[in-house]
Amino acid sequence: LRTGRNGRAKIEHLRVRELAASLKAGEIAVVAGFQGVDAGGRISTLGRGGSDISAAALAHALKAERCDIYTDVDGVYTTDPGLVRGARRLTALAHEEMLELASQGAQVLQTRAVGFAMAYNVPLRVCSSFLAPDAPRLSRAGTLVCSEEQIMEKSLVSGIASSRAEAKLTLRDVPDRPGVAASVFGALAKADINVDMIVQNIGLDDGLTDMTFTVARADCARAMRLVEAQKKRLGYRELAVSRAVAKVSVVGIGMRAHAGVAQKMFAVLAREKINIQVISTSEIKVSVLIAAAEAKRAVQALHKAYRLDKAPRQRQTPRPRR
Repeated sequence: LRTGRNGRAKIEHLRVRELAASLKAGEIAVVAGFQGVDAGGRISTLGRGGSDISAAALAHALKAERCDIYTDVDGVYTTDPGLVRGARRLTALAHEEMLELASQGAQVLQTRAVGFAMAYNVPLRVCSSFLAPDAPRLSRAGTLVCSEEQIMEKSLVSGIASSRAEAKLTLRDVPDRPGVAASVFGALAKADINVDMIVQNIGLDDGLTDMTFTVARADCARAMRLVEAQKKRLGYRELAVSRAVAKVSVVGIGMRAHAGVAQKMFAVLAREKINIQVISTSEIKVSVLIAAAEAKRAVQALHKAYRLDKAPRQRQTPRPRR
């Protein structure tokens, strides 16, 4: 393992000769995931979701057909079933979609594990550890996370993720000059604090602007200290912080070829009288930051608007790998 911050080690290489020999001999091999040895011979850990990362890495190293991950849910749903009663289990979705859903708040798979699987084209199947052997076959099938090319039918929107583990920081009246953003976000990067949404207003005639960004709520206090330590040098007037926010994201690879997904999202939230504070987008995702108290209502309204409770006529069917 390559180590850095405690609990954030990264895999450099795997030695699987003995493991492969054990499997070839018909033995059941048990591997301690989540951990490894660094260059100095010390035990180090991969952090949260490290077992998922270990499994995906081993599947790649062993050239396995697929990596099955058994967990406390029977698959990936269109949204959190605890928020929406009509949430539906997906048969299949692309690595890229799962990566976006995981990074935007879905708790089923760890982001780094999905990123590794996508980089090395390792299909993942999410299954339940608690289903009885006589449970319906469809329930036991779980959700397959695979390459986009293996999915025949691409839904416009595959799922909606939400996260209340966000904090919003706003620097008010920041001098509108080159280098300010680099100073702020450079300090956060050195402290291993991930920044998600970023918005900077157009500079006014007085040469000042506002800069807003979000971080994980767990990193909020550290981020505040780092920014406040630079107040004199940056010259901003005030740092405003809000922890009462939530991020809601609409995700789907079908968005690449269809316009209007974002407009529909904004129209639904406007109809529900839910104010949008920050917007960020990618090719297959639209995320908004809203008041935390409005998150559940927003997810329910969007899930219904995109008809995610209705199964498509031709559900996504994975093609066999060549």
